[in-house]
Amino acid sequence: MIRSLYDWTMNLASHRHAGWALFFIAVIESSVFPIPPDILLIPMIIAAPTRAWRYALICLVGSVLGGVIGYGIGYFLFETVGRPVLELYGYGAKFDQFRDYYNDWGAWAVFIAGVTPFPYKVITILSGVTALDPLVFTVASIAARGLRFFVIAALIWKFGPAIRDFIEKRLGLVFTIFIVVLVGGFAAIKLIPHG
Repeated sequence: MIRSLYDWTMNLASHRHAGWALFFIAVIESSVFPIPPDILLIPMIIAAPTRAWRYALICLVGSVLGGVIGYGIGYFLFETVGRPVLELYGYGAKFDQFRDYYNDWGAWAVFIAGVTPFPYKVITILSGVTALDPLVFTVASIAARGLRFFVIAALIWKFGPAIRDFIEKRLGLVFTIFIVVLVGGFAAIKLIPHG
């Protein structure tokens, strides 16, 4: 099923309404869809490098809008829609353990999920369930998703198709390492005694 969704999404990249398809995929990926918009964004930028920034912006706006929808699912429809989505991705049991501590680290969770391969939809729903401050959620989403999509656009714009393999296979790992170092740095600063 995932492979057929991937193939279907790749075929959209060459369609004349690809921009709208990209927006739609970005919206639903942030709330329920398993395929990230990156796989549509990458071939679209390769095909039209002069539109790289426009496509990244479309992804950003769609993804943040989808994040708000995911937040709404968590806030208003958790038992009927949100919990089944979390269970589909294997996060149902972990969710109950995690929710108590979520709002203390909610902005970081949104940011980390927004740039790493962690399913962003899980965090959007979780943010709604725990009633994370909507402004904190939105700002963290804009920062994270903007960083992710504009970095991808910049890499493809600069290096062209040669960077595609790196982006598809390793960029998530690079973002994850970056986040670990960033969060580790902040944790280390808190542990250093201030005299």
